Order: sequence, then structure tokens, then C-alpha cells
Amino acid sequence: MERFKKIYQQGTFDVMEIWVDTETGVNYVFHRNGNAAGFTPLLDKDGKPVVTLP
Repeated sequence: MERFKKIYQQGTFDVMEIWVDTETGVNYVFHRNGNAAGFTPLLDKDGKPVVTLP
């Protein structure tokens, strides 16, 4: 089983994706624009990680 599962994707060159850690349920945002990219936890309005329960 893969640890991370992609649940959302938009764009081709300017890419935004949301990934879920299948072990913890924590959601992550991945953003890529050309050669630059970043992967960070998705936070709610209170600054806490968004968790998707299985």
C-alpha cells in the first residue's frame, strides 16, 4: 500500500495537488511551478493540520 494518496489535482504547468497520508490522515498541499515545488501540511483556519479520517 502506498503511504500517500493524491485526492485532488489542478493545472499542468502551475500544479496544485492535495495528498493524504494514509497512515495519519494528515492532508498535504503540493505546489509546482516550473522547476520550483513545495510540499507542506494543509492547515485549517486555526492553524491545525486538516485530517481526513479513513
